[in-house]
Amino acid sequence: MPLWWWLVDSLAFIAGFVVLLVLGLLLRRRLLTRSGGTFEMSVNRSPESQVKGWTLGLAVYRDTELEWFRTFSLSMRPRYRFGRGDVQIDGRREPIGHEVHAIHTGHLIVGTTNASGVRQLAMSANALTGLLSWLESSPPGQRVNNVL
Repeated sequence: MPLWWWLVDSLAFIAGFVVLLVLGLLLRRRLLTRSGGTFEMSVNRSPESQVKGWTLGLAVYRDTELEWFRTFSLSMRPRYRFGRGDVQIDGRREPIGHEVHAIHTGHLIVGTTNASGVRQLAMSANALTGLLSWLESSPPGQRVNNVL
């Protein structure tokens, strides 16, 4: 078999693999969003305002916790879980400098304190309002008013 045939077969295999990967990512996102209560949220473990460290993702509300999934992953397990009583929000700000390119367009950045080690969250203004409402409306017996 000539060498160019091997090259064509290899390129076809790679193209097929990329198509399957994209379909897998789309199917995973569809499965995560079908229950509702889902929004785009980026996380950063660094407390400073810098481009390095931002990871795009998808957050899903559950009864007592907020689960965060990476955008570009096939895993159905959340990377971070934020317990309703363990999250504190420390204010909001606009992205600074090159941070504008590291997160989704129009997202605000909020500082946070929680057990997972994430120090900054980026989300739309509407999603932030929903998150603050969810945090403040925890059931009786849990810590409430964690919004500073």
